[in-house]
Amino acid sequence: MYISKSFIPILKNNPSEAKIKSHQLMLRVGMIKQSSAGIYSWLPLGFKVMKKIEQIVREEQNKIGAQEILMPTIQSSEIWKESGRYEDYGEEMLRIKDRQNREMLYGPTNEELVTDIFRSSIKSYKSLPQLLYHIQWKFRDEIRPRFGIMRCREFFMKDAYSFDITDEDANFSYNKFFLSYLRTFKRLDLKAIPMAADTGPIGGNLSHEFIILAETGESKIYTDKRIFELESEDTKLEKESLEKLRKKFEEFYSVTDDKFNKDEFEEKVSEKNRLKTKGIEVGHIFYFGDKYSKPMNASVDLPGGKKDFVKMGSYGIGVSRLVGAIIEAKYDEKNEVMKWPISVAPYDIAIIPMINKNDTSTLDKANLIDIELKKNNIDAIIDDTEENFSSKVKKMNLIGAPFQIIIGKKTEGDLLEFKEINKEPQKIDLAKIIKILKEQKAKI
Repeated sequence: MYISKSFIPILKNNPSEAKIKSHQLMLRVGMIKQSSAGIYSWLPLGFKVMKKIEQIVREEQNKIGAQEILMPTIQSSEIWKESGRYEDYGEEMLRIKDRQNREMLYGPTNEELVTDIFRSSIKSYKSLPQLLYHIQWKFRDEIRPRFGIMRCREFFMKDAYSFDITDEDANFSYNKFFLSYLRTFKRLDLKAIPMAADTGPIGGNLSHEFIILAETGESKIYTDKRIFELESEDTKLEKESLEKLRKKFEEFYSVTDDKFNKDEFEEKVSEKNRLKTKGIEVGHIFYFGDKYSKPMNASVDLPGGKKDFVKMGSYGIGVSRLVGAIIEAKYDEKNEVMKWPISVAPYDIAIIPMINKNDTSTLDKANLIDIELKKNNIDAIIDDTEENFSSKVKKMNLIGAPFQIIIGKKTEGDLLEFKEINKEPQKIDLAKIIKILKEQKAKI
């Protein structure tokens, strides 16, 4: 792909309205464009990153046996009245009426709708457990949307729902998602820590937020530094292994501010291991039992002819928010360098040929390299403009392809100047470059 043919409207300077790194970069390199307060159009560069994140989220949901569905953005108010949340949810819910004067709403979440789907379809305990998820746009009418996509009104989200017979079975489902989230964020090259959290308007009695450390985050967190050393590599999708994993994380004090207790924190965490900082919530999981199934009469037949209400949990990941979260974690604001993880990078590599009007040999070489990269499923962007070298590198550093090939007039033979962003360049041949990139992509 030539940069001259790409829809990447780069600005020279950071927009004055953008106060945090992610908002600045996303506007500056044309990833998004504001449509109205807290509502954005996603342009090709940003959309490409978001769709790669979506696919990783989808793959990790599928691995734990969750099944994908798609629910609509517009919901009937009737099911929300059944659950008792229609009046309780507050002004964040966008309430509308259709031409028949029926009360509708733009879904801020989907507990009611998925419960309605379940109760009309599943009648026996033999069909449980069920894990359902979808990835869809949501709308919450924030009173003061800010920080670009980090706190907006319309956002792209994965929400999943579990249905089980007993609390024990439901705990197993909860732990499956716990593991799935750890693996998802690792593939995004993020260290997201599960922290005990309040359940908020969704309700329930068990909840974890997954937080990445960031000074621009809105969540205050209190944790034991040793929790960052924990891994989930050897965990099997079995009850004992999953329970052991969650307990391993819960051994270390780690909470958001709504659960914080100063005395408990100081008692459980030595002074040298105490960490008080801010973070960005990138995922949230809840267990709430029969909070929705009971008022909505979502029950199943049990052995012996009895019925019981199913036990439910819900599990959210902000797919669009993760674009901003990765930027907050990776963007070097001082040097204006963004290095995307190769798992979600808009391009795997940038090719930067030095070009002038009278000599296109470097561009010809770039095109030949691109052909070989394509054969190996490596996605490249070529800067085919006649700008000077420093301008080209600065532009590509903002776009953030994690690797670059630089082709100058003196580039001869098989050796190319190849570099990973923020590292020293090396001269190697194309075959070795392809090998390095394929090895990196294989780790995703």
